[in-house]
Amino acid sequence: MRIGNAPCSWGVYYADNPPIAAGAYLDEVADAGYRATELGPFGFLPTDPAALADALAARDLALVGAAHVHTFADPGSAPRLMADLRSIAALLVTQDAPEIVVMDESASYPPGGPRALDAAGWRQMTGLLAEAHAMLANEHGVRLTFHPHVGTAVELEPEIDRLLADTPLDLCFDTGHHAFWDQDPLAYMDRVRDRIAYMHLKNVDPAVRARVLSGQLALERSFAEGAMCPLPDGAVDIAAVMRRLEAMGFSGPVVVEQDLKEGASETPAELARRNLEFLAGLPVSHDRQ
Repeated sequence: MRIGNAPCSWGVYYADNPPIAAGAYLDEVADAGYRATELGPFGFLPTDPAALADALAARDLALVGAAHVHTFADPGSAPRLMADLRSIAALLVTQDAPEIVVMDESASYPPGGPRALDAAGWRQMTGLLAEAHAMLANEHGVRLTFHPHVGTAVELEPEIDRLLADTPLDLCFDTGHHAFWDQDPLAYMDRVRDRIAYMHLKNVDPAVRARVLSGQLALERSFAEGAMCPLPDGAVDIAAVMRRLEAMGFSGPVVVEQDLKEGASETPAELARRNLEFLAGLPVSHDRQ
């Protein structure tokens, strides 16, 4: 298994005005011990293939793929998604990293919900996903996977089941997002193991989660309160997840993501290093490539 990290662990969610420069991010993720990274929002890392290859090679890093957020609740967004995916795919294939993860935009839904799409919206989303999946495979040889995400129309198991039934896409399975609503990541991994192609490793603080589930804390505030905690510290048995992946013979990317708690004492680089040291200490076969 290839273990990587991602710019979002440094708070980079948009290419404009990121909290850290691209070169500094690459320096820090490499210094933390990783040998692989996701692309981050398109335009954060260099988009010129030679410049990107040089920046990665200078730090002994490889690219494993890209994650892209799209507003599926917008019925007129199809041309934008296809254009974005073509741009990202064209860059990824030059780096031998033919993997794109797509997820719904949580900010497009009103605070407090509802987050469901109506029947027409669901058909629009699944039809667009199927079209994008075919386009990327046929034009670029790139695999498209879907990331269920807290605060969107695809976050609970029945919604994920429905998406898998209605599209040809496999999953980017995120352990933290799945466990956020007190769902069992290990049981679901067993149930859909043949549809998991990409992994995001994340953990959930059970105390923060309990406040959300009881209505004491708004979902929109919970991430700043530390809902997603470091890998060793949360409710998800990450060691068991890694053993399950090993037993499955999983060979896809495994990317650590660390959402940042407001006022946290550890820096993103320190958190990245601690997460990797935890994974390195587990009795499973993996590398950092």
